[in-house]
Amino acid sequence: MTPKIEETRDGFRFRGGRLPLDLPATLAGRVSGNHRDALAAPGDLDRWLVAAGLAEGLAGASPEDLSAARELRETLYALALARAEDRPMPETPREALNVFAAKPAAAPWLDASGAPRLKGSARDLLTSVAREAIDLLGGPDGARIRQCQGPVCAILFLDTSRKGDRRWCSMSACGNRAKVAAFRDRERAG
Repeated sequence: MTPKIEETRDGFRFRGGRLPLDLPATLAGRVSGNHRDALAAPGDLDRWLVAAGLAEGLAGASPEDLSAARELRETLYALALARAEDRPMPETPREALNVFAAKPAAAPWLDASGAPRLKGSARDLLTSVAREAIDLLGGPDGARIRQCQGPVCAILFLDTSRKGDRRWCSMSACGNRAKVAAFRDRERAG
C-alpha cells in the first residue's frame, strides 16, 4: 500500500501531484484577487524547499532567490494554465522557463538509506523544479494538467485518475465543499 502523502506540509499546500504545479500554489487568492503570498520572505522559500522534499535543511535563500522563486512560480502558473486550458503556451513565460532551466541545478545523490536527495543552493533547487516542469509540460502528462473547479480555487494539478476526469485539487478540500454545497442545494429544492 502506498503511504498517503500529506497535502499540507509546514503550512504549504501540495495538491498538484508534481512540484512544478505545487510552487504556483504558494500564491493563494488568485481567483478572488485577495492574494496571500506564502513566500513572503527568504525563510519561507527555505521552508517550502524543505516541505517539498528538495532540501533536508534550510538552504539559506537570499532575497534574490526569493525573487527568482516568485518569477518561476508565475512562469509555471502561466504555462500550466495554458496546458490546462488546452491553448498554446505563451512565448514569454516559455522562454523564461527555458532560461531558468538552463542554469546549474542541484546535484542528485543517494543518502545512507538509499533514498535520492538533491544538494545545492536554493537557486539550484529551483532550477531542478524548472527542469521537472519542462519534462511535465512538454511530455504526455502535460495533457493531464487540470485546474481545480472549486469556485475560489486556482490550484493546478496532475489528473492521474484512470478516466482523466478529476475535477478537484483535493477531495478532502474543494471536492468535499462542492459535495456539501450540492447536498444543501438538493435539500433546499426537495
